[in-house]
Amino acid sequence: MSAKEKVNVLMVDDQPAKLLTYEAILRDLDENLIKASSGKEALAILLKTEVAVVLLDVSMPEIDGFELAELIRQHPRFRKTAIIFVSAVNLTDLDRLKGYALGAVDYISVPVVPQLLRAKVSVFVELQRNAKQTEELNAQLRQMSGRLMTLQDEERRRVARELHDGLGQDLVATKLLFDRIVEEHSVQMKVQLAAEGTDIVGRAIQQVRTISYLLHPPLLDESGLASALKWYLDGIAKRSGIKTSLEVQPQNFPRLTAELETAIFRIVQEGLTNVFRHSSASRSWVLLSHEEHRIVVMVRDDGKGLAAEIVELRPDRIGVGLGGMRQRAMEFGGNFRVSNANPGTLVEVCIPIPSRRSGLQDSPPAGFSTA
Repeated sequence: MSAKEKVNVLMVDDQPAKLLTYEAILRDLDENLIKASSGKEALAILLKTEVAVVLLDVSMPEIDGFELAELIRQHPRFRKTAIIFVSAVNLTDLDRLKGYALGAVDYISVPVVPQLLRAKVSVFVELQRNAKQTEELNAQLRQMSGRLMTLQDEERRRVARELHDGLGQDLVATKLLFDRIVEEHSVQMKVQLAAEGTDIVGRAIQQVRTISYLLHPPLLDESGLASALKWYLDGIAKRSGIKTSLEVQPQNFPRLTAELETAIFRIVQEGLTNVFRHSSASRSWVLLSHEEHRIVVMVRDDGKGLAAEIVELRPDRIGVGLGGMRQRAMEFGGNFRVSNANPGTLVEVCIPIPSRRSGLQDSPPAGFSTA
């Protein structure tokens, strides 16, 4: 549920004039106002509709307000629904105590003060909206947590497979060569085998470096975000065949905190991974900009774009990639947005840096300017 999505307010009174009055008072809240002229009608509405607040007249024929409140509270789904009693007759302390005992959150007497009624209903509307948002966020977090665990398992299997099939085979081959060198009597053959072993060890070293760089690029710690991204883009462009360019503003990009640099690197990495896997693009662009109080990151491609429900970031349609990028941005108080660029897709991330100490290192490594 978004912050702008309307919630339902149920108004129950057997007098149409009062319902019209309540409607006029609450119209400025810009919520869905539902009217019921009897207790039975109210129960029928509640069984089909999720309601944030019930504005309930105490004196009604057949089922009065107290009886209706008791019936509402008996249903597990409505135990936390806010009930506000309105009465022109039942105004004694005993009436109020009875109303609160039945689960009312407030008890208002007639004539109703419009500003007071709007304020009271508004409070419980916002409470219900916030509770709903919290439920949805928790559901998204649970879903993302499960997906991330699956992704981590897949990544571990991939690294294990690369170690076994690549590095492991090279080490076995090196051992066999050493065994042959020990057994070989010809000096010329020993030299040839040693040369082959050197080549195999060189390949193994390169594999270790590649795996290490992909897991966490040393350049990120040694030289900073801009250098690490340039290295990454050069490598992935060669592997994918997609022309990729990087624009950094300013050119002497300052060092950030290690956590922020890692988060931005992973956002760009995931953004480009999505481009190469799903976009059918021929080109992609990355912008990294350090402005006065914020970091701006953009990843764009000229591919086929995204479906509308993915652009809207609907939890049931976005995958681990976009969900993880958004979560990384949110952890630093940033904003994450996806849009179709016609052609292609544009991912935008804006992360605020309120002060130097919150986002920048106190003293950058030698050779780097913070201008």
